[in-house]
Amino acid sequence: MTTGPGRYVPDATEGIVRVEDLPKPKIIGGWRVYERRKCPRCGRSAPQTKVYSRTLHDLGDLAANRPVDRVIRYSQHYCSRGKHYFNADTSDLALPHSRYTHRVVALAVRLVVEDGLPYRAACWHLGRDHRVFVPFATVQNWVEAGGKKGRRAHHRGVSGRGPEQLLRLHRRR
Repeated sequence: MTTGPGRYVPDATEGIVRVEDLPKPKIIGGWRVYERRKCPRCGRSAPQTKVYSRTLHDLGDLAANRPVDRVIRYSQHYCSRGKHYFNADTSDLALPHSRYTHRVVALAVRLVVEDGLPYRAACWHLGRDHRVFVPFATVQNWVEAGGKKGRRAHHRGVSGRGPEQLLRLHRRR
């Protein structure tokens, strides 16, 4: 018997109630460690100070019926001129501070927006068919943000003028 499109294959994890009994994730390594990187602010070369690792949940391996985790090692650098730290760029894989890759975010948003699935059903679909487990509130945040992680407002974008100057009112002395 071969598996193919339209053929029902039972879920191997059905009936498992303990998390310890689920299949272990397949680990895929990544490397973004550099001795020196160009500073994003001033453009000067900055030396490496530390090496960190970041785990990202990706779409699962359907052939092995296991989840996939990408463990990315990346370097942190220090710019002595600007006196600040910055990390090697991993934005091609995931947004900053996100635990999921761009592929997971795009698929979750597509399931809700294009296919019209409710948030909980989309999460169930991701877990069952793609072996990536995402809380429904996270999917809801992605959809409401248009697939992007929320960004902080820049206080520099607001004018430094007060209401008197904006309305062209002058104080009398």
